[in-house]
Amino acid sequence: MEDLLRALAVKNRLKFGKADVKAVVGGALASNPALRSKSKEVAEKAAEVVAKVNALPDEALKKEAPAENKKETQQEHPQLSLPDNPKKPTLRFAPNPNGPLTLGHARGVIINHTLAKTYGGKFILRFDDTDPKTKKPYLPAYDWIIEDCKWLDAAPDEVYVASDRIPTYIQYAEEIIKQGNAYVCTCKQTEFKPLKDAGKPCPHRNQTPEENMREWEKMRDGPTKPGEAVLRIKTDLSHPDPALREWVAFRILTEPHPKAGKKYRAWPLLDFQSAIDDHLTGVTHVLRGKDLADSEKRQSYLYKYLNWTQPNVLHWGRLRIHEHGKFSSSQMSRDIAAGTYSGWDDPRLPTLRALKRRGIQPEAIRNFMISLGLSENDVAVSLTGLYAENRKLLDPHVNRIFAVLNPVEARLTCAPGKTARLFHHPAHKNRGVRESPYNPDMPVLLSKEDADKLAEGDEIKLIGLYPFKVELTAPLVLTCISKEDRSLPKIHWVQKSHPLELVTPDGTKTGYAEDAVSSVKVNDIVQLERIGFARLDRQENGKTIFYLTHP
Repeated sequence: MEDLLRALAVKNRLKFGKADVKAVVGGALASNPALRSKSKEVAEKAAEVVAKVNALPDEALKKEAPAENKKETQQEHPQLSLPDNPKKPTLRFAPNPNGPLTLGHARGVIINHTLAKTYGGKFILRFDDTDPKTKKPYLPAYDWIIEDCKWLDAAPDEVYVASDRIPTYIQYAEEIIKQGNAYVCTCKQTEFKPLKDAGKPCPHRNQTPEENMREWEKMRDGPTKPGEAVLRIKTDLSHPDPALREWVAFRILTEPHPKAGKKYRAWPLLDFQSAIDDHLTGVTHVLRGKDLADSEKRQSYLYKYLNWTQPNVLHWGRLRIHEHGKFSSSQMSRDIAAGTYSGWDDPRLPTLRALKRRGIQPEAIRNFMISLGLSENDVAVSLTGLYAENRKLLDPHVNRIFAVLNPVEARLTCAPGKTARLFHHPAHKNRGVRESPYNPDMPVLLSKEDADKLAEGDEIKLIGLYPFKVELTAPLVLTCISKEDRSLPKIHWVQKSHPLELVTPDGTKTGYAEDAVSSVKVNDIVQLERIGFARLDRQENGKTIFYLTHP
């Protein structure tokens, strides 16, 4: 705790000239929520640390800062650590580029990037795109994914594309064939599986390296056809798990690849390609779903045959987000093509592009994913956690706007014209006010939710206008009263000046907004009072179109 407090105090002192106890305490509690139960002790220790830091000359603090900043970086995310406390590790995120990144992918990007930078290391983005048949890459997705990483403040230090590296995989496959540790198998699956399950070799296992090279060249260059042969890695035939015996390293694919075209016939499977790339690009630590634990065991044979050191592997549990159910990039692509969704940024989709368009901040996604930590336990979460992180970032900064959805007209009697003066932000009155003029020649609009709760004789206050008594409910008629009672229910209102559409994950809703909406710019985020945060997407056909961020 003291190291964290000192790091924060040094940073605060160098930035503002004098360290502030409250700022240091707040930073410590935000960085390590576990300290909240000891807030009194933290405050006492912070006061002691701040006093010492403020007494030191700037020169001493500047010399101390690099070391302190390193400690701070490692303390900033206490739920994330690498067990061997490495120096300058290299971690990678390796998606299949068949669509933009989703919220689920963001976990892999953020955790790998954060761990790499925490320990002063390197973060690699690698496109594992060697299956043009069943997981066909989508050409625009290569650039999209890089953009998504940058948006998450996780720009990769290096980028690799597996389909650009096929000659390298072929080179190592041939080396292993010549060693006698891989062979070309032409067994049908119905013939091979019983032998594998029984721990017996197939007839091709004992072919000489020279025979295997001849058969391999037929795979690589023709005329062997897809499905007629595969390249298998020799393993322990007595391994208790048949899934790890004699696994396939290469197969023949003739489907055109979006980047490589028909240049290659022999394509590596992921376990082979990934192992080669991890070594050649210097990956030291691999974060892998616990459901992929067998990959590490398969790849151990390659590392043994090539006399390489296998990276450290950490397994984590699956992440399930309640509201998103099961989405796959391939299914989303089909649904977009069919018109079910408007595009990859449709607000109903879990893509980062959709979340960005709604107004979710990348820092909120980072904070949310880091808070989940690195554990082998499966994690099931709700988007409410992400929304809470986003609300922390938005609430102090965004202005308020009145909007009414599903409006009900109300006629006001005895209500002279008036301009309501409303604070842009009730907690930051120094930002000034917005003016919302009431035109007595036009009806006032209330939300149906509010109107349905009113009964004749009720007394209410229209915010910024007057107190009223409900004379009639159908049609709704409100009459001014002179009573000024702070306890009166307060209801927001608008008039028919500014048509509005609100695009939400549940569909598009229509209504009206107050005059101040005319000063909101595209991409600005506001809080539509009593509705939620929303991002202004565009002006179209006389309507202001917002995307709902979240309540």
